[in-house]
Amino acid sequence: MPLPQFYSTDPYDEVATIRSRAGLIDVSSLNLANVKGKDAVALLNEVLTSDIAKMKPGQSAISNIVDDNGSLIDDVLVYCNAADDFRLSHGSGKLEEVLAQFSAGRDVSVANDGDTHVLSLQGPRALDILAPHASIDLTTLKYFEHAPATLFGRPVTLARGGYSAERGYEVFSAAADTVFIWDSILEAGKPFGAIPVSWQSLDIVRVEGALLFFPYDMPRGDETPWEVGADWTVNLDKPSFRGREALIRRKGEARVVQRGMEIDHHEQIEPGAKLFKDGKEVGSLNSSIYSRHLMRSIALVHVLPEFGAFGTEFEVVGPQGTFTGRLVKTPFYDPLRLRTHPLEERG
Repeated sequence: MPLPQFYSTDPYDEVATIRSRAGLIDVSSLNLANVKGKDAVALLNEVLTSDIAKMKPGQSAISNIVDDNGSLIDDVLVYCNAADDFRLSHGSGKLEEVLAQFSAGRDVSVANDGDTHVLSLQGPRALDILAPHASIDLTTLKYFEHAPATLFGRPVTLARGGYSAERGYEVFSAAADTVFIWDSILEAGKPFGAIPVSWQSLDIVRVEGALLFFPYDMPRGDETPWEVGADWTVNLDKPSFRGREALIRRKGEARVVQRGMEIDHHEQIEPGAKLFKDGKEVGSLNSSIYSRHLMRSIALVHVLPEFGAFGTEFEVVGPQGTFTGRLVKTPFYDPLRLRTHPLEERG
């Protein structure tokens, strides 16, 4: 399906809308798979790096899937609907191929869901826009929680989350209802200044929030979770799962570390630029943007572990020339993640 990569509006104006009001984006191009049945947890625990058995109905969690060598082959967002009912959202990787392979002989069904569309309303006014029209109390829905509901009278699932480093909600609806819901959200959002926003603006806000995007932040193609800063998605204490032994072996063999970088330039540096230290190539620039909100050229980079200290400076070399960059802590925007994880909601 077509992606809204650009609208007629300026992506930077859309970013300002997301940061101050609310922007609506169609993320229906994400792949969805439904995993149901008595062996659903067993299947997911065998192929995913996190412990799915710990999830409760109404919770969602970021996980990953690796191959037999411990290399990342997809990123996965898992929604637990019931003890034997899960929805998986993933990118362009091999999740569904592996699920089909490992489900053989199990009491479980795995089905691609092409009928469910996903609309994401992101920004500090998202709650104000949706709450009056939802059948559930959205103020009780915490980050990475979801629940069935009706919205504007249509059956949906409402999930708290998103990819913007702002408070936001994702609306899962049947294809037949999605255009109506899209129009209804924008109509309800008019008094709050809500507008449709593009994938280009979403890429800007996700880099500001230091949110990784498979496979663009895995340029080698065989990175482990340890090398991209996703170690928190790996539970080595659960029973054997695909790639577990390789992950144990490779835990102490990280070739790179994931870092944020500020670059002394007034424009975005093209992804793929090389990082040099004392004349030696020591890393790569993966995702990058110019943040008008932060007035900085910023990037997500990989560097050799011995050069991973914050404040370390590098030469950034690409088609635009050579510039100075330095490693900084992430996220670049909202460093304490207070927008998505308010203090009153933390344990």
